[in-house]
Formats: sequence, structure tokens, C-alpha cells
Amino acid sequence: MIAERRATPTVWVGSVPVGSDHPVVVQSMTNTDTADVDATVRQVAELAEAGSEVVRITVNNQQAAEAVPTIVSRLADEGVYTPIVGDFHYNGHILLDAYPETAAALAKYRINPGNVGTGERHDENFESIVRIAIKHDKPVRIGVNWGSLDQGLLTHMMDINAEKDRPDDAHEVMMQAMIESAMQSVELAEKVGLAHDKIVLSVKISRAPDLWDAYRRLAKRTDLPFHLGLTEAGMGTKGAVASAAGLVPLLSEGIGDTIRVSLTPAPGASRTKEVEIAQEILASVGIRRFAPAVTACPGCGRTTSTLFQEMAQDIDAFMRRQMPVWRNTYPGVENLNVAVMGCVVNGPGESKHADIGISLPGTGETPRAPVYQDGKLLTTLQGDGESIARQFNELLEDYVQSRYGSNA
Repeated sequence: MIAERRATPTVWVGSVPVGSDHPVVVQSMTNTDTADVDATVRQVAELAEAGSEVVRITVNNQQAAEAVPTIVSRLADEGVYTPIVGDFHYNGHILLDAYPETAAALAKYRINPGNVGTGERHDENFESIVRIAIKHDKPVRIGVNWGSLDQGLLTHMMDINAEKDRPDDAHEVMMQAMIESAMQSVELAEKVGLAHDKIVLSVKISRAPDLWDAYRRLAKRTDLPFHLGLTEAGMGTKGAVASAAGLVPLLSEGIGDTIRVSLTPAPGASRTKEVEIAQEILASVGIRRFAPAVTACPGCGRTTSTLFQEMAQDIDAFMRRQMPVWRNTYPGVENLNVAVMGCVVNGPGESKHADIGISLPGTGETPRAPVYQDGKLLTTLQGDGESIARQFNELLEDYVQSRYGSNA
């Protein structure tokens, strides 16, 4: 059972509300050189089309800072208004001050307290970014990361710990330091004048149990919205599974307002996979649906061909292609449930439980494919695999129109 979401302020990131009772937001990040305007615009547009509701870009040097207004303008010309977040490390205070058009164009600034400077410069640089955020009415994500934790704070806490009669181990002190870094940064930002409803927090770690621990501790200290995600989740299956393991327990407890799956893509692969996985995580635990769900059996010795596998992929791809249109034309279509089953054992039953489903013939079964709609037999399809898939997609399109259309 999913717990009720934490009560938080609403933080507006451009036109996207974060926190409170608003839907959990899917976020992603480009991996292009931000100074390469064409490549960055293209990737942001791809991520937005895949369903990323906020996209973060690196702003690490003068060339990147100069490119930001053009990137945002070009995206708007293409009809892409996804909020763009600037990711700043080390020199954010310099770049935001030197490029006010960039400061104005970005929808949010991400600050890592461990990378804004050391000693007295730490607070000065941090305050400088916060003042610019206030000037331009922008929210800030204070993003603590265990790989770049404020070393001055960590050393100070280690020294205090060493004086205890029973010192905590180093890992425990590091966990405490992450929370303190976040909370001290919030205190300083609000002292400078940043409104409480302009702050989002994150404490990113690359191990799931530590992630649970960190956010549960943080949730006891503040009501601010949280951005969740394992940092450096990894590649492929490992990255997907690790991200799910890290996010699901927290989301089920009502912790988390934006999420990102930090998946390492294969060379040349699309960045959009991380968006798809984030959406699937939210859908799998019943928090939010983004597209119709396809239930498909895994196959066994009763299924002699790959027809049901190919059909499941084809139908899923068909619905994803249609979603940009369906989303606007048929409100609620993301809640549709479709079943594609491979034999008579569970096929008819699963098809009846779905809104619309097809049960394909298995080994030794009559070469016919009954289609069930709203629990009742609608028709029986015959022909080769390609023909059956085409016929079923036509039935699916008709069902979507009749159920979710304006006259439904």
C-alpha cells in the first residue's frame, strides 16, 4: 500500500508544480556539450517527447552559459516548453552573475554545497547564487552528493565524533554530514532571503539502503520537497534495477516529489531510456501512469512461436507512438490496460481482466485468437501474425476512441 505523500510546499519550476499533492515529476539530464546548441536542443526535445517534464543541463563554462538563452529560445520555436534547469558546480556564482540572460532563461538552479568553494568563500559563493535566484524569482535545488560532500563540514564533524566516548563509525558520520549539509544550506539560503517555497532538496548516494536512510532522516527534519535518485546508478539492467530498488521504498512511504533515473547509456544510445524507466517505476507501484500498460506472458513450452512476444512489442510500440496524440485527444487513456497472452492457460482470463486483450494460440491449439473487451468476447481474429497484429491495433484504436473520446 502506498502511503500518503508528505505535506510540502509547492515549488514552481517554470510551469511545472513540484511537491504538495501534485504528481511526482519525472526529470532527466542531457549529456551533450551544452555549448553545442544543435545537439543540446535535439536531445532536450527527445527527452521532452519521451515524457521528461523537467530537463537539467550542465552549465560549466562561459561557452555553455552563453548558449543557454539560445537553447531555450530554439526549443520554444519548436514548441518545446519543458523547464530547463542549470546544473552548477564550482563557478556557478561567476557564470550566473556574468550572464544575466542565462540566469533569467533557466527555470531553476541546482547548487551542490560541496562544490561552491571552501572556507569563507563557501558561504560567499553560495549566497551569491541565492541572491541571483531571488532577483530572477527562480527556485533552487540544493543537491548534496556523497561523492562531493562538503569536506570542511565533514572534517569538522569527524573531529567532533572523535572526541566522543563511543565514536560513531565513519559511514555514520558521513550520513550525518550529508543531512547537516542540506539543512545548513537551507538555513543559509533562507537567511539570505530565499522563500521557503523556492527550495527543493536532494541527498544523492549510489547505494539503495543508504539512499533510504538519508531521505528518511531528512524527512524528519524538513517539509521541503525532495528530488530522488541514485547517483551513478549504472548501466543497463543493473542501473534500472538499482534505481527501482532505491526509489520504490521511499515512494511507497510518500517520500519524493521529483525523480530521476541516472542511467549510463550505451555508447550512441538514446538518453530517453532513463525517462522510460522512471515512468515505469512510478506506474509499477501505482503512483502515476504515463501510457497504457501491456500485460504479456513470459512464454513457456506451450508457446511454440515468438508471435505473442512480437505482438506485445508491436502493440506497446504502437501505443507509445500514438500517445503524443492520444494524450491530448483522449484524457485518461494512460490508464488503459491491454493484455497480449500466448496460450489458453491464462490467456482468456488475463484478457478478460484487461480492458482489451488478445489470447494467441499456443502449441496444439486451434489457430485462432479471441479478443476480449471489457470482460466479454468481442471477436476472434485469424490469419498470420502480421495480419492479426494489424487487426488488433485497429480494434485497439477503435476502443480508445469509443472509451476516451469527447463523446464517450
